[in-house]
Amino acid sequence: MVTFGLVEIATIGAALAVAIAELLHARRVRRIARLAFGPGGRPSAWARFAPAARIAAVAALTWGFGTLLILPPKLHEAETLPDSQRRHVVVVLDVSPSMRLPDAGPNADQSRMKRASIVMDSFLQRIPVEMYLLSVVACYNGAKPVVVDTKDLEVVRNIFGDLPLQYAFVAGKTDLFSGLEEAMKIAQPWQPRSTLLMLVSDGDTVPASGMPKAPASIADVLVVGVGNPRTGSFIDGRMSRQDSGTLRQIAARLGGTYHDGNEKHLPSELLSSLTVIPRKSRLEQLTRREYALLACTLGGLVMAFLPLLLHYHGTRWRPGVPLGGPRTPGVGVRFSSDAGRLDVATLGK
Repeated sequence: MVTFGLVEIATIGAALAVAIAELLHARRVRRIARLAFGPGGRPSAWARFAPAARIAAVAALTWGFGTLLILPPKLHEAETLPDSQRRHVVVVLDVSPSMRLPDAGPNADQSRMKRASIVMDSFLQRIPVEMYLLSVVACYNGAKPVVVDTKDLEVVRNIFGDLPLQYAFVAGKTDLFSGLEEAMKIAQPWQPRSTLLMLVSDGDTVPASGMPKAPASIADVLVVGVGNPRTGSFIDGRMSRQDSGTLRQIAARLGGTYHDGNEKHLPSELLSSLTVIPRKSRLEQLTRREYALLACTLGGLVMAFLPLLLHYHGTRWRPGVPLGGPRTPGVGVRFSSDAGRLDVATLGK
């Protein structure tokens, strides 16, 4: 704190020194004002602010360089966030036997679980995953947390791979509500609006009531459907296909978004709206170092270009004979060194 106080003292001292120099310079310019600026004895209107601009530029340079000299060097290293500042992604994954049917993908030659794995991998590649903690809840006729708040992407990819999670459940009817309820229970203690809830499924019948209430930590809900929504496949004596109507209903009841991921990945526009992380504005991110660099830049530009501007645009008076033009008799000004005065003389050929 004491060191930075010396920088401000040096800045004030430099500004005062330049101000005194500008006063002395102004007195000298006033003596030859008619010679420098013409009969009116005044420069261009903007040029009257040149002394103040020079004082401000020197003060900015002094403060900027002094601050940069005092500040410790900046280390450029990978940005790491503490877990308390990270956001969360909770994925409810349908692991029912119907997810093994090979009717998904653009060519209908992938299993629904494989398609879910491809969509999820694309999702992880296009979000700032270093700012997220990932959780996966497996869902069949019940729900089981598989991993909670992991930073390891390979763990998540392995879950979406060939991990036979359906054997962790007793055979029965798919219950997506149980998976959503478990995910919301996990997200309950987290910070408000810090969590993205994803449901990846081929659909199921949804009762008219019993939808779990989302806690304050859930900011966005995304429902991704896999499997062919038009042509079904037989399993357990019934026709199974992606029930897009049911998945849309779940998304609507949770205030979220539905996406048919059977043939297309998640749109970038959708990802940017769902995974946005609250940040400080550009102005709020500026530190003393950035302000010092800005002061040095502005001060340097003023000191570099102000003399040129004063030379070419400091006054509207343009004495002398135009180059290349004919020399005609007229009235001119002659300076007499002996008498120390200006005389009017007639200029002839």
